[in-house]
Amino acid sequence: MTLIALFKYIFIVMSANDNGEGGTFALYSLLCRHARLSILPNQQDVDEKLSSYAKDRTVDSQQSLALKSFLEKHPNFRTSLLIFVLLGTCMAIGDGILTPSISVLSAVSGVKLKIPELHENYVVIISCVILLGLFSLQHHGTHRVAFLFAPVVMAWLLCICCIGIYNIFRWNTRIIHALSPVYILKFLRNTGTEGWVSLGGVVLSITGVDAMFTDMGHFSPVSIRVAFTVLVYPSLILAYMGEAAFLSKHHEDIQRSFYKAIPEPVFWPVFIVATLAAVVGSQAVISATFSIVSQSSALNCFPRVKIIHTSSKIYGQIYIPEVNWMLMFLSLAVTVGLRDTNMIGHAYGLAVTTVMFVTTCLMGLIIIIVWKRRIIDAISFVVIFGSVELLYISSSICKVPEGGWIPLALSLIFMVVMYIWNYGSMKKHQFDIENKVSINRIISLGPSLGMVRVPGIGLIYTNLVTGIPAIFGHFVTNLPAFHQVLVFVCVKSVQVPYVGESERLLLSRVGPKEYGMFRCIVRYGYKDLQQENYNFEDSLVAGILQFVETEDSDCSKPVSISSGETGNQRIQASSAQDLSSLDLYHEFSMQAQCDIGGTSSDINHLEIFPLKDETLRILKAKESGVAYILGHSNAKAKKSSPFMKKLAIDVVYAFLNKNCRDPDDVLNVPHTSLLEVGMVYHI
Repeated sequence: MTLIALFKYIFIVMSANDNGEGGTFALYSLLCRHARLSILPNQQDVDEKLSSYAKDRTVDSQQSLALKSFLEKHPNFRTSLLIFVLLGTCMAIGDGILTPSISVLSAVSGVKLKIPELHENYVVIISCVILLGLFSLQHHGTHRVAFLFAPVVMAWLLCICCIGIYNIFRWNTRIIHALSPVYILKFLRNTGTEGWVSLGGVVLSITGVDAMFTDMGHFSPVSIRVAFTVLVYPSLILAYMGEAAFLSKHHEDIQRSFYKAIPEPVFWPVFIVATLAAVVGSQAVISATFSIVSQSSALNCFPRVKIIHTSSKIYGQIYIPEVNWMLMFLSLAVTVGLRDTNMIGHAYGLAVTTVMFVTTCLMGLIIIIVWKRRIIDAISFVVIFGSVELLYISSSICKVPEGGWIPLALSLIFMVVMYIWNYGSMKKHQFDIENKVSINRIISLGPSLGMVRVPGIGLIYTNLVTGIPAIFGHFVTNLPAFHQVLVFVCVKSVQVPYVGESERLLLSRVGPKEYGMFRCIVRYGYKDLQQENYNFEDSLVAGILQFVETEDSDCSKPVSISSGETGNQRIQASSAQDLSSLDLYHEFSMQAQCDIGGTSSDINHLEIFPLKDETLRILKAKESGVAYILGHSNAKAKKSSPFMKKLAIDVVYAFLNKNCRDPDDVLNVPHTSLLEVGMVYHI
C-alpha cells in the first residue's frame, strides 16, 4: 500500500500525466510526442504548435538522445513497445470486466453471515440483478447519480476506518508494528513458498490504483494526491490493521474476516454502505474502460465504435453502447461461471499487476525521454517498483489454473483484435499514399479538371494530409463530373488529449485559385469526441471564406500562418464556436446578397470590406448544396502474401471492418447528402 499506491502512483506516476490525462495510452502518447514513436499517420510539424502539445523545449541529455536514436533506428522495437502497451491496455479492459463481478459478489456474499441457510445461488442471482441494473443505467450517464458518489465513498472510508480502530484496540494493539517493512522479510523468510503464493491475494489490496490513474482526467492531480494522502491511505491502513488484529485472535474466520470483524450493532448499515461502495467502485472502473476504448479507437488501435457524451457540462463523461453490453455479458458470465470470489480474485490480481508493471516500464522510458533524467534514475525506478510487481505477478501466475487464465484469454483476444485493426488501418493508409494522384497531373488538366464542374461544394473525405486521394480519381473516371468547389477533408487524431476549438481546422489551397480546390485538416485529440455539436458545413465554409479573404492581404484580426503544401498560405481558421458567435458566415452571406443584386441601403452597416469574386462563387456554391463523398474501401491481401497475412486481412480485419461502425456514423455525416465511393485495396 505504501510502496506501490502512495510512493509510486501518488508521488511519481501522477506527475507524468498528459495534460491532466492518465492511463497507459496517456503515457504512450507522451513518449510518441517526444521520441517520434507515432503509431498515427499524417502527423505534421505544424501539429507541434498546438497549445496542448506542451512539448518540453529543454535540451536533451546524451542518454535521452541515444535512446531516441535507438528507437528511431529499430522499428521492430517500436512494434514490440506497441504490443507491450496493448497488453497493458487489454489487461485494463479485463479489469473492467472483473471488478464489477468481484466487487458486487463480495459485498452481497456478506449477507450469508446473517442468513446461513441462504443458498449460494441466491447470492449469485442478487449479484447478477445488481450488475444488470448497473450496466443498464450507463446510457443515462453517471452525472445523474454522481451526487451520491462522494457521500457513499466518504461514508465507506469512515466506516472501515472506525471499525479498524475499534478492532485494533479490542483485539491486538501490537498490530501497529505492521507498519514496519521488516515484517515483510520476516513473513517471507518464515513461510517460504507458501508465503510467496499468498502474495497473489495480498495484491488485491491495491487493485484500484491504476484505475485511479486512468480516471484522473476527471480530477486534478493535486486533488487526488490530497484526498489519497489525507483520507484514503490512512483509512485503508487502519482498516487492514484492524482486520489483521481480529484475525490474530480468530484464525478460523479467515474466509469472512471483513464482515465477521464488524461489530454486531452496525452490521446492516455497513453492509448497505459496502454494497453501494461496490457499485461506485465498479462505476469508476467501467468509466475508465470507456475512456481506454475511446483513446484506443482514436489512435487506430480499436475498431470504430459509437461514442456518446452523456453530459453537456462534464466533458469526460462518455458512453459506448457496444463496450457496455460486452462488459455486462462478460461480467455476468464470470459471476455465474465462477461464483467464487477467491477464483475471481486470482484472475483479478493477475490483470491488475500486469497493468502496474506495464506502467512501471513506460515510466522508465518517460524518466529518460520526457523528463530527461539520468538513466540510473530510470533503472532505479524500474528495479525498486518493478521487482515488487514481478514478485506479485509470479505469484498470480501460479493461480492460472484456478481462474488466472481468464484475463490471459480475454487479453489475448483483445490484443489480436487491436493489433490486427491497427495493422490493417496502417496498411490501408500506406496504400492511399502509394496510389494518390499527383497534384501536377491534376493541374495539367486545366481549371475544369477535364470534366464538368457542376454547382455546389463537394467534401471529399480522405486519410491523406497531402496529395489527391485515389477515390477521387476512381470517382471521376466513372462519372466525369464534379462540384464547382472541391474540399479535401482529412479528419485525423493528434497525440494530445484535446485540441482547442480555435485550432481545430487547418486550411490550405490545392493548386491555383481558378481550380477552386481546398484542403481542410480537422484535428482531434485522443480524448475528443469526433462528432461536432455544431453545423460543420457552416463552420467549414466560414473558415474557407476567411482564408480566401485574408490570403493575400493583412487582416485586422491576428492569424497564425505557416507554409502550405503548394507554396500558398495556410491559415488556422477558427471553428463555428468562434465564427458563428461573430456572425462571420452570415456577414459574408448578407454582403454577398448585396453585391449580387440586393439593395445595399439595408445592410450598409455590414459593408466592412468588398468581397472577392472567389468568395461570392463559394457562397453561391454553398447555396446550391453540399455533398459528402466518402471512400468505402475493402482491404484484401495480395495473392503473393503469406498465409498469416491473408488470415489477418481477409478474415479478421474484414470481419471487424464489416461489423464496426461506418465512418459516416462516426463522423456524423448527414445521410441525405452522402455519396460513397467503393474501392478494393490490395495490400
